[in-house]
Amino acid sequence: MEPHRAVGAGTSDGSAPAKDTSAKDKGPRAFTFLPWLLMGVGALSNIISGKSQNTWLAGLGLLAFNSIYIFVVFSAFNPRYRDSRVPVYGLAALTAVTYAISITFGHSWLLFFPLLSLASGAVRAIRGKPHFILLFVLSGSAGTIAGRLVGDHWEAAAIGYGTFLSGMVTATVLSLFDTVKQLDATRQELARTAVEKERLRFSRDLHDLLGHTLSVIVVKAEAVRRLAPRDLDAALAQTADIEAVGRQALTEIREAVTGYREGSLSTELDRARSALEAAGIEPVVRESGPPLPPQASALLGWVVREGVTNTVRHSGATRCEIEVRTDAAGDRARLTVTDDGHGPAPSAAPATTGGTGLKGLTERLAAAGGTLDAGADGRRGFRLVAELPLGGEEPTRR
Repeated sequence: MEPHRAVGAGTSDGSAPAKDTSAKDKGPRAFTFLPWLLMGVGALSNIISGKSQNTWLAGLGLLAFNSIYIFVVFSAFNPRYRDSRVPVYGLAALTAVTYAISITFGHSWLLFFPLLSLASGAVRAIRGKPHFILLFVLSGSAGTIAGRLVGDHWEAAAIGYGTFLSGMVTATVLSLFDTVKQLDATRQELARTAVEKERLRFSRDLHDLLGHTLSVIVVKAEAVRRLAPRDLDAALAQTADIEAVGRQALTEIREAVTGYREGSLSTELDRARSALEAAGIEPVVRESGPPLPPQASALLGWVVREGVTNTVRHSGATRCEIEVRTDAAGDRARLTVTDDGHGPAPSAAPATTGGTGLKGLTERLAAAGGTLDAGADGRRGFRLVAELPLGGEEPTRR
């Protein structure tokens, strides 16, 4: 808990709920690779100005490179082909065209080696060691060809380095995005599995509880039917047994449901805020002190649920304040629920027997060494105060 945090709406810290962007953030796509084709503007300029030795051959080479490059990139991102050999075959053709036009025309055409390396990084089938070997060969040959055609060792080194870096960075970034997607899918699968396991546990518990109980009730009901015509007293005894079994089953089911629905204090505060707002009551939540242990958090969560339920149903209030304080030493917690209404009507007074009424909450807190006080808050309103020793439990991090 954060010291003296006032909350009105939204999440438990007052901020807007976080949005799930995993489905929208899909990473780079094939169109991301298209702007890099502008690196071939120099070659296009040579063709237009007539500086290339054979204009028609140069134009066909440029068209072939761009066409195969686009094919490789889009097939590498196409779910139907990305894991097949189709992008690999396209990359092989692109490699042949790159070597041909670079050796034939040289100069600005050498920039197609980094483009070839960039396209190779998108091909999943060769990632890992094969791709590293390919980048080593491409960068080495690109630097060698550039050194012989240009004669400038620094420019040749830059071409070789750019070729290696383009493919390595592309493959690394795409692999990182693939890993993030796999982790997100794994997280969703684990969450789904956890929900299914909890549902299975709950259904199994109910089956165990109801299966035996209903079987006993059926057997005793049959006994009542047989005994009623000739022995009314024995039939009445069996009826009493049915009643006792039914009451016991009801208690066990309540305990099972309670254990299933047990929530933390932060969860109950969120639910209370939502319920108060829906009833037109302004919620104000304040929390201060160290975090609460799990058992204390669950017990105080029940107090919040009962207090807010009474406020919504019976108080006629316009404002409800919930304050949670934990001593600096972390040895005692105090929860206060206060409203500005007229309090519950006598006919709508909370339950005085077990369950989740005030008496039941008092008993549950007393079992943990705590206390519960409820009554009028001065001239107007109703106040519910719960105090609970923490007893050295391990705190819950919220």
